[in-house]
Amino acid sequence: MDPVLAEIYSTVLEAAPYVITAYALIWVIMFVFVMVTYTGMRKTRRELAALEEELDRRGK
Repeated sequence: MDPVLAEIYSTVLEAAPYVITAYALIWVIMFVFVMVTYTGMRKTRRELAALEEELDRRGK
């Protein structure tokens, strides 16, 4: 194997755990963001349905 390639591969392999950790952290952050957004949307839909029901009850 070429000595230059051996040096590159040794550097990349040493950094692999950091890269994997960074990608995993990004996926976790994205998942949490989606879940928070989804929860907020559900709450907003419930409030909108309650508002529409109240408007219908009052006879528009």
